[in-house]
This record gives sequence, C-alpha cells and structure tokens, in this order.
Amino acid sequence: MTDLGRPRVLFVVDAGPEVGGGHVMRALTLAGALADRGAACAFLAAPDVAAVLDAFADNRVQRVAAAATAPEALVAAAGAAAFDAVVFDHFRLGREHQSEIARRRPALVVDDLADRPLHADLVLDPGPARRAEDYAGLVGAETRLLLGPIYALVRPAFAAVRETALVRRAEGRLERVLVSLGLTDVGAIAGRVVNRLLPRLGEAGVDVALGAAAPSRAALERLAERDPRVRVHVETKDMAGLMAAADLAVGAGGSAAWERCVLGLPTVLVVQAENQEPAARALAQSGAAEVIDARAPDFEAAFDRAYTGLARSPERRAKLSRISAGLCDGLGAGRVAEAFLSLPGSRS
Repeated sequence: MTDLGRPRVLFVVDAGPEVGGGHVMRALTLAGALADRGAACAFLAAPDVAAVLDAFADNRVQRVAAAATAPEALVAAAGAAAFDAVVFDHFRLGREHQSEIARRRPALVVDDLADRPLHADLVLDPGPARRAEDYAGLVGAETRLLLGPIYALVRPAFAAVRETALVRRAEGRLERVLVSLGLTDVGAIAGRVVNRLLPRLGEAGVDVALGAAAPSRAALERLAERDPRVRVHVETKDMAGLMAAADLAVGAGGSAAWERCVLGLPTVLVVQAENQEPAARALAQSGAAEVIDARAPDFEAAFDRAYTGLARSPERRAKLSRISAGLCDGLGAGRVAEAFLSLPGSRS
C-alpha cells in the first residue's frame, strides 16, 4: 500500500467455518466502490480471509499477512501496515482493539448488532429497523451513523440486473428455486434444505450455490448427476445472474438478504446465527421475507410450511417481491464510499 497520492484503506474482517465468508464478501463490495474512486485497498489476510479473497477478489485488492482473525493477531498485523484509514467488519472486535488498530486514523465500522462500544468515525448498519438511539452510549458524539438498507453493501452486478429481474417477478412464474445458504454451509444446511425441497419441486429446477469446502457439496453433486432438476454452483462468480433467473429463494441472512431485496426475489430466509436475528426479524415484520430458524427443533416442519405456502401462492410471492424491492436499490456501496472518503484524514 504505497500508492503515492491515493488514499490507502485497510480492511480488517472476520471469516471462518462458523462465521462464514459474508464479512469478506461485503467488504470486497466496499473495496470495489472505494477503488473506483481512487483508493488503494488492502485486507489483513488471515488464512480464512485469504481463502475467500482467492475465490472472489480482483487484482485491485492487496493483502497484508495476518496469522489469524483473532483480535490480538490482527492488532499485530496492522502494526506493520501502511494505511490512511481503516474499515472494520469483525464482530469480535470492540472499541479497545479497533482503537489500537486505527491509531487515530479515520475508521468505519460495519455492524449489525449495536451490542458493544465501538471506535468509529462512521458506523454502517443496514438493518431495516435500526435507529440512532440503538447506538446511544456505544459511539462517540461525533460518530456519523449510516443506517438502513439504502447503505447496504451490494455488488454493482445486482443493480445492473434489477430491472430485468423485477420484470420476471411480475410474470409470476415458478420455474427455478435458488438455495444459497452461505459459502461455508454451516451444519450441511444446504443438503438438508435440498432434501426437503425435492419432493415439493414438481417440475421446477433448483440451483444450489455453495463454497468449495462446503460439507454438502459431494452429496449434492452426486444428486445432480442423477436428478436433472438439480444444478450445483461452486463459488460462483455470477450470483446476480442466478438470483435474477430464480423465482423463489431459500437464502441465508446477512448481506445476501440485501442482494435478494435488490432483485425482489421472494425468499424463505433461514436464520443460522444469533447475529442474523435482528435484521431477519425486521424483514419478516415488514413483509419482505418468510423467516424460519435453522436452529429450532421444528425447523423441517417450519420450512415445509413456509416453502409450500409461497410456492402455491403467486400473490404472496408478488407481495414479498414488491416489498423487498422497495427496501434496497443496490446503490449503497457508492453512498458509503463517498461518506468514508469525505472524512478528514482519509486521504493520504
């Protein structure tokens, strides 16, 4: 990160088998928006982060080696990096570690929780029900809050196909179902869901998107060999295309929820972790998604009811599509990048 005259931005993110790759993916979206505006972006690349970067980062993203995603390891790695500003997307980091890494440089914290004190000049929380008072006492008086889905970090590819996707939704068809429950496929959830879907698909097809190391991968690929309705997509670079071509989704919480909203894709949203609950609950209350919990003892029965109810009702799918598309336009990354680069000291 020695680009003279260019703002140098360091990304400090989390990833791993339990955390998944969503933090890295949305950070890459912001890095792209910053690079488009002249910034040089680098990630603290612990092994779990590097694995996601290997699959999805472009050649504009640089790396700074880090031993692990644990707070102490990231503090040590950041001490050897040259940067002008820092972005945090790591829920295990609080005010103390963030301050130690930032070292008085401008800082943006991407958060979904509002559950701990933060060291930040900007806080981004795209939750649809988030309010400024949720961060009272957690941030400084001068901290600017970027709240709501208009700031959601969605890749440009989704906004590019939004109009085409919304036209498809209006046609009311049910030909393709997308199952996308996270790169890491925690608890082999993708395989569980597809097995519940198969007896209920009829002639519809199902696209399954997952990571290379997903525990469901081998069984799903064997299934696809004998069932032509099933297609498996490993670390796909065209998630926007898959979502645009789908008529109904079974999807994870987190940043992928906003991608589906941009495209008005009716969704059975499967909560897999505690930090996904607030946004999922708000989406359900707004009528933008059907929400179920993978950790609940009645998950299979709840899934059957939610999926069958949507599959049988074009009217319900149309309503979900209309409400979800109204929440997020897919242009949030540009808004966040402009706000971040306007901070005093963010440019070298």
